[in-house]
Amino acid sequence: MDDQACPRCKTTKYRNPSLKLMVNVCGHALCESCVDLLFLKGSGSCPDCNVPLRRSNFRVQLFEDAMVEKEIDIRKRVLKDYNKKEEDFATLREYNDYLEEIETIIFNLTNNIDIVNTNKKIEQYKKENKELITKNKAKAGREELELEEILEIEKQMEDLRRAEILRMEQEAKKAKIREKEALIDELMFAEGDAKDILNTFAQNAVANKQEAEMVPIVPKVTHFSSGVKFTRGASGQQPLPTFEEGPLYKYEAPIIPDRCGPSAPSIQEIVTGGYLQHVRAENEAEKAGGYSSTLPCLRALQDALAGLYHAS
Repeated sequence: MDDQACPRCKTTKYRNPSLKLMVNVCGHALCESCVDLLFLKGSGSCPDCNVPLRRSNFRVQLFEDAMVEKEIDIRKRVLKDYNKKEEDFATLREYNDYLEEIETIIFNLTNNIDIVNTNKKIEQYKKENKELITKNKAKAGREELELEEILEIEKQMEDLRRAEILRMEQEAKKAKIREKEALIDELMFAEGDAKDILNTFAQNAVANKQEAEMVPIVPKVTHFSSGVKFTRGASGQQPLPTFEEGPLYKYEAPIIPDRCGPSAPSIQEIVTGGYLQHVRAENEAEKAGGYSSTLPCLRALQDALAGLYHAS
């Protein structure tokens, strides 16, 4: 609970359940009221590290650890420029070294290690790979647009699907109402037997229900920009696999060798032979669950006799 507290006004979540902690690029958290007071003019310095900040860059803290928020901001900023792909390298080793370099830069900036040289390294990389960075940014922008278009198409298809399901449900309700009205009219004005009329209507209702179930449900289909299509959420609508029917299973009692000692008495012998005199009887609740005192007695006798060896 102490972690969820504003370091400036010392307000905690316990005293103010509606407390909202906000973070900026420096990683230090402030409550929403302190942010409004300190950054009335839109910009100011962090009370902890004196880093110049802007009010518009503050956002609600999602994680309890503010350092996680700081690392996320730094990672986003670094990956905007370090946006090479695996196909941009000659070997996998070079690509792995490139990824390791990115993680080192993020770690240094997050933990305030050698900030000056790390920023110089980033600026040098941006100068040397300016064209490739711009090209990859444009490519990523196109991919995002394509993904947004696909999501929009999928949303429209889902809306159409819901509208169709709603229409079918309304038609089914209206059909049921018409069937009830027709049944009432038939019972009121027909001269036949009421029991035969009810049976006829019941058979017709079953037939209509089977026809409705035979209508296939259209699965949701989406596709990537590459043209590959796949079905989502249709696993429950696929037919079950069929197997060849073989002979029915027949239980065969296992053969117990004679060398395991003398055989234990049967259930009937346990009941009539007085074995249960020294065993706690089952109560009503245990009887309801299927428990019987003969079972533990039989197991105890089997364990006792299993280690005995005798010559006939």
